[in-house]
Amino acid sequence: MKEPRLVLGIGELLWDILPEGPQLGGAPANFTVMAGRLGNHAVVLSRIGHDDLGRSAVRRLDPLPVDTSCLQVDPVHETGQGTVTLRDGQPEFVIHQPAAWDALELSDAWIQVAERADAICFGSLAQRSLEARQTIQTLVKQTPSACVRVFDVNLRAPFFSSETIQESLALATVVKMNDGEVPQVLALLGIEDPGQKNPRRLRSGAERLLVEFPTLSMVAITRGGQGSLLVTREEWHEHPGIPVHVADTIGAGDAFTAAITHYLLRGADLATLNEAGNRWGAWVASQSGGMPQLPELVRAKIAEAIETVA
Repeated sequence: MKEPRLVLGIGELLWDILPEGPQLGGAPANFTVMAGRLGNHAVVLSRIGHDDLGRSAVRRLDPLPVDTSCLQVDPVHETGQGTVTLRDGQPEFVIHQPAAWDALELSDAWIQVAERADAICFGSLAQRSLEARQTIQTLVKQTPSACVRVFDVNLRAPFFSSETIQESLALATVVKMNDGEVPQVLALLGIEDPGQKNPRRLRSGAERLLVEFPTLSMVAITRGGQGSLLVTREEWHEHPGIPVHVADTIGAGDAFTAAITHYLLRGADLATLNEAGNRWGAWVASQSGGMPQLPELVRAKIAEAIETVA
């Protein structure tokens, strides 16, 4: 039996304030929970306030397969919150600031865990403050050369810049974004967009990113209910998606990212990566919130469906 892989998610941990009540989320936290559910030693690196919402966050995470021992507690700032409005199942966010996760600190404990990491996922939203941005980028640089470094593009206006995108892509080995973010990222980088009439638009955009950033080995593009596209320097693979009744899409992309990271660490081919990402993303989309309860029977059934592709 192999030791579980050490997978880190660094960035925002926040409460999504939905019409039916608050739900714990934040892309790195959703990613980490799913990584843990897939059998990895998953560690969430974030910062909460010394408040009721912070204590509630820990209580919510405690029964889940995620290591919270590296969570920082901020004595000044409050635990993060985001107001979510759902339109046809698609979330629209208002991310409040400042929040505790804007003050991420580069601690010895974080450096020690980063130096042993097999994979780390970091996004653009958590880099909205200079302090957090420096902490995240410095920590990613501390990971081993073989570490899978996943940059999860998460464009939440006005919390992104061309500089942050450029610096993050230069650190990453894998970048994941949705199809709506592809033209925005290309524009921020000053790369010409192939144009909407080009049927290979997404693939062409991905290929340009692989040329511009030598450390990148794969570009992953999600397309909502239309599946996803994975592009490497050698090959590409499209997946048509898994039809489900969508409750909401909160956390679906994070589940996709965690799944492809999990199988990438095990040397899976693109078809398996795509199947895993879409299976888990679709399941989360069929549930409410980014960390829905996962019955063992469901987990086993999805794992079996993925294995049939391998």
